[in-house]
Amino acid sequence: MRFAANLSMMFTERPFVERFAAAAAGGFDAVEFLFPYEEPAERLRDLLDAHGLTQALFNLPPGDWAAGERGIAALPGREAEFREGVVRALAYARTLGCDRLHCMSGLVPAGTEREALLPVYTANLRWAAAACADAGVTLLVEPINGRDMPGYLMNTTALARRVIEEVGAENLRLQLDLYHAQISEGDLATRIRANADLTAHVQIAGVPERHEPDTGEVNYPYLLGVLAETGYRGFIGGEYRPRGRTEDGLGWLAAWRALVPDTAGR
Repeated sequence: MRFAANLSMMFTERPFVERFAAAAAGGFDAVEFLFPYEEPAERLRDLLDAHGLTQALFNLPPGDWAAGERGIAALPGREAEFREGVVRALAYARTLGCDRLHCMSGLVPAGTEREALLPVYTANLRWAAAACADAGVTLLVEPINGRDMPGYLMNTTALARRVIEEVGAENLRLQLDLYHAQISEGDLATRIRANADLTAHVQIAGVPERHEPDTGEVNYPYLLGVLAETGYRGFIGGEYRPRGRTEDGLGWLAAWRALVPDTAGR
């Protein structure tokens, strides 16, 4: 297990391109972020190399984010746009050396039943997983809680498992955000164990405020042990909003490294 800083939410005291250096100085092995598409891929690659960082994850294009869209994978009539986004994301992934891409499902339109969107969603995931497999990339789906993102289609680990099994692609896996899972479902240790066979990326944040993971109601040191017991050795992404200056809240990182196998050293 290695720890990644989410640069869309952390170190926001700085311009985006300066956050890479801050993440490395803060002790992180890797970075993740929502979307890279406003920066040339080559520039981001140079920043990763300059600071000894790995690109752990980023998202496929989400549609019109500014207008409130949160993914288009489940939206009928957007299939061509979705495929173009997959191709664009894979081009970035090749340059960044990133082997994990997250596919946002999208919001359920008003007046539409959730189940009615699943055929489009699974068909798009099947196409995207095949394209990612050719590039050696794992495609991820992430359940997101309905408080932070009302109406989001992919909202539970049970639905994620159902969709992953229906698509049947070896490289379609679960992105398990324990912050979202606690709010939506709880019973986190059991949920980690039950989904260990599918989990390919983990994210953490304090609950309920989404601040540093050493605050709030979740016992993450215990859950890190559960993850280790299940054999998880992937990235753990800090996807949280710091209470103040990011560096001032990083005490958890050094302390938790000692709790997790195979994380000593950079």
